[in-house]
Amino acid sequence: MKVIYGLTRFKTLNKKPAVALGVFDGMHRGHRRIISRLKKEARRIHAKSLVVTFFPHPQKESALYSLSHRLRLLEELGVELCLVIRFTHRLRIIPAEKFLLEVIIKKINPAVVLIGKNFTFGKQARGDWRMLRDYSSKIGFKLVVADILMHKGKPVSSSWIRKLIKSGDLLKVRQLLGRPVTIFGKINKGSGLGRELGYPTANILPEHDIIPPFGVYAVRVRLALRRFKGACYIGSKPTVNNSGKISIEVHILDFHGNLYGQRTEVEFIKRIRQQKKFNSIQGLASQIGSDIRNCRRLFKAK
Repeated sequence: MKVIYGLTRFKTLNKKPAVALGVFDGMHRGHRRIISRLKKEARRIHAKSLVVTFFPHPQKESALYSLSHRLRLLEELGVELCLVIRFTHRLRIIPAEKFLLEVIIKKINPAVVLIGKNFTFGKQARGDWRMLRDYSSKIGFKLVVADILMHKGKPVSSSWIRKLIKSGDLLKVRQLLGRPVTIFGKINKGSGLGRELGYPTANILPEHDIIPPFGVYAVRVRLALRRFKGACYIGSKPTVNNSGKISIEVHILDFHGNLYGQRTEVEFIKRIRQQKKFNSIQGLASQIGSDIRNCRRLFKAK
């Protein structure tokens, strides 16, 4: 997928593309449904599929996914082009009609526009699907408005998913996302305590804000094109220093090698236990061994 950062770098395509507009911050099943329809429309008109997204979040919400993670997921879904528009104060106060005419119609020049029914744009969010509908008949592009996806009578939304992840309801989040809860980030050098105890860990620095509650989890770890089984600890290390600083550490089962500097995606399978404080380092080491055995048993059962 080709990514273009900023409107000034975007060159109007020779053939009008099929365009999906949105933040797509949750990349949940509702968003995926829009992307699926985008690809179908692009194939129908023999044109490029283009996602126009915004960064940072227009409503200043805590990030479910970093921009790089979001782009990676869009690429995996088969999107061909992505235009990232930086959401500045200037963009926030631009009149909706001006944004529609100068950016969407003149600059992007779409043959098809796809949006979710709750998508808004422009000053005070006055632009919506109705404005797009009115201009689609005047200008001549096709508008596809996706209804809000419902789950057991409740609209699927990124705000709902944020609350569920924070509460630890990973199973329900998986149902809404259509994929497991993940942490995406860079592997940094940690304290080295895990290695001293016989269980080397990769210290993950997440690129987004929302993470599962403290505890130990069975996880799958994605490194480039390979996937490994592992155990992940999220917490404040109360036994070691009790500094209150949050740490995310992953022990990858049966793995040997240097991972520093690599980016990884950690996929959460099941919570094994809550965070707790031990009376000694030896007690902590014993518990880590038990946690890893529990993770092995869980993977074997699966």
